[in-house]
Amino acid sequence: MNQSERESIIVRTSIIGIVANIALASFKAVVGLLSSSIAIVLDAVNNLTDALSSVVTIAGAKLSLKPADKKHPFGNGRAEYLSALVIAVIILYAGITALVESIKKIFSPSTPEYAPLSLVIVAVAVAVKIALGLFVKKTGQKVNSDSLVASGQDALMDSIISASTLAAAAIFIFWGISLEAWLGAIISVAIIKAGLEALGETLSKIMGERASGELSHAIKKTVASADSEIRGAFDLVLNDYGPGRHIASVHIEVPDFWTADKIDAVTRKITNDVYEKHGVLIAAVGIYSANTKDDRTSGIKEKVQKILKGHKDIIQMHGFFVNEEKKEIRFDMVVSFDADDMQASYENAASAVQAAFPEYTVHAAFDTDISD
Repeated sequence: MNQSERESIIVRTSIIGIVANIALASFKAVVGLLSSSIAIVLDAVNNLTDALSSVVTIAGAKLSLKPADKKHPFGNGRAEYLSALVIAVIILYAGITALVESIKKIFSPSTPEYAPLSLVIVAVAVAVKIALGLFVKKTGQKVNSDSLVASGQDALMDSIISASTLAAAAIFIFWGISLEAWLGAIISVAIIKAGLEALGETLSKIMGERASGELSHAIKKTVASADSEIRGAFDLVLNDYGPGRHIASVHIEVPDFWTADKIDAVTRKITNDVYEKHGVLIAAVGIYSANTKDDRTSGIKEKVQKILKGHKDIIQMHGFFVNEEKKEIRFDMVVSFDADDMQASYENAASAVQAAFPEYTVHAAFDTDISD
């Protein structure tokens, strides 16, 4: 699916959401005002915020397709994350406003008057919201749209809210107990919680999250399979420029007899294979040279690995090479993010290796497990 097709699906789904939510909000507003039900009125307001969220989703999808330019050379895909951020703020604002109104009603209550038709309308609204929520969420997952997924999840939560207004009506009809204002407050808190969660998730994506393990493992497998002599793929960095828009870099470990011509051919193949299979653009392929001309280096490598295994915060070593002519040992050490002091863990491990090989100059590069 290309970006244009994806945008069409997002826009079409959002328009369906707008029409459905405006219709539901209109019916609920009339029912709520006629029955003096603050809970139903707030439910109507919530539907309006959902419609507005769909409008923002469309705007974000349109902006994300704007072509790259000199100022934004990586495109405008992150506009979708910004639209999801706006939706989260809208939900949060609606929840806070609703909570204020509900608290006012707790101190100045009014007696609701329910009609059978009004309850039927609310019951139909519950069914519509469930169907709409499932449809929008499933579509969002299909096209990898955080905005649609958030809107669908919000719609499913709305169906629970609408169902609770029916429960409050039944309690009032059968027992004469009015829970309207208190239910409105509970609904408001639920809306605020949803807004905060959406806000947190979106901010996390904007700040830059770790790539999924499934994607990073798949890319590394593709990279390593580009040539039978590649000894491993490491240091995969995935930069997220919007849903489905990743630019990456990776290192490969290759035999020390490879020529520049061979490296050029293989790295080009890696770039093509990764883009075709995963839709990820590899911007750079770094090279680690592996010893093949001196059998003694394997013994040195085994000894270094044994030393590093004694340091629990060092989770991997790669890019190992011994230069006997210059008496140098070089490699990368991956330090765990769980270490109490990552820098201290790195320095202790590097010092231990240097102490074991005083005749060599040890160049141990500090590395982190950016991807699985």
